[in-house]
Amino acid sequence: MSPRIHHLAIARSAAAAIVLLMLAASARAYQAETVKDGGTISGTVKFNGAPPARKPVEISKDREVCGAVPHYDESLMVAAGGGIANAVVSLPDIARGAPLIPLKHVKFDQKNCDYRPHVLAFPAGSTVDVINSDGILHSVRTESRRNPALDIAQPPFKRVIELPVKDAELIGVGCDAHNWMHGWWFVAGNPYYSVTDAAGHFTIRDVPSGTYTLAVWQEKLGTETRKVTVEPGKTVTVDFTMAPGKG
Repeated sequence: MSPRIHHLAIARSAAAAIVLLMLAASARAYQAETVKDGGTISGTVKFNGAPPARKPVEISKDREVCGAVPHYDESLMVAAGGGIANAVVSLPDIARGAPLIPLKHVKFDQKNCDYRPHVLAFPAGSTVDVINSDGILHSVRTESRRNPALDIAQPPFKRVIELPVKDAELIGVGCDAHNWMHGWWFVAGNPYYSVTDAAGHFTIRDVPSGTYTLAVWQEKLGTETRKVTVEPGKTVTVDFTMAPGKG
């Protein structure tokens, strides 16, 4: 099995749980309304155990550009304090709340033959600007279930390709020209989502009072959920601890 096909198989498996959550939520249309005295959900996503060592990635092509900086596997990035970066935290079952506003020119950069950011989250209906900052040939391939799958060559003269993304789902992104390049697009069906920072912190604001399912997805560790109750004007703290085999 080639590295790219192996990655896409993992992508389908890892994405399944969160995709099912999002599809279930979209069975009834999300309704926009004015949120008064909304609450906040804040917390951390941490790794259960000693932070794993990051594995270096072998650069097998275009070394004069791609080898300019060290490369490491970004599928599980754990800080010294245990915080997990690039986990997506969301409220997939919320039925109403603040308007979902699509964005134009959401930036997804190919720089030094890595994707920046590694996990990009944005509202459904947005347009993604796929940027080629490297000045070499890249080839953008997406693994989609609800949106059309893409397979687009991006030579140096196509510095920016604008791609509309209509429907909510989790999309794996890879480069056929450089098989170590992997990233994700979390296309949100409501405005209540957050991507953890380098220390594993997340914040979701302006949430209507109520009880919801809070979901966290991480590409290697899978998906975990729990119930959370939001009270008007208050902050509720939710901390997740993830480990291999739990998701």
